[in-house]
Amino acid sequence: MIRILKLALRTILAAVFAYAAYTKLRQPWLVFAMSIDAYGLLPEWAVLFIARTLPWFELAIGVALLIGIWLRYVSAAAALLLAVFFGIMLMSYGKGMGIDCGCFGVGEPLTAKTLIRDGSLLVAAVALTALSFQKRSVGDMAPSVA
Repeated sequence: MIRILKLALRTILAAVFAYAAYTKLRQPWLVFAMSIDAYGLLPEWAVLFIARTLPWFELAIGVALLIGIWLRYVSAAAALLLAVFFGIMLMSYGKGMGIDCGCFGVGEPLTAKTLIRDGSLLVAAVALTALSFQKRSVGDMAPSVA
């Protein structure tokens, strides 16, 4: 049962990270940089660096989750990244900033719905991380009888 849950969480998170990367990579990186800059948290050099590199990092996380390679570390990285995103979005929403969230490219406003979605993804990533660090019991290693 735990194997199925881990597979489901891996697949969902992999699809989300890959799609997020795809939507950002198919448009000029400066468009994504404007979404990042709208939060008003980083200097220009950091905004430009993140706009150029984050989509590739998201793609790498998505592919690694899909394959299941280094699952403990990749799921922890995904949870950490989602926690940072969620914290920044929550703070910006609380300030009443009417900006694009930047999650899936341009055109998605930062709303309560966005926060619920990203909070749910964060919970999924934390759950996957916890399951990935869990020691396997003898029952998990035995072949299942159908």
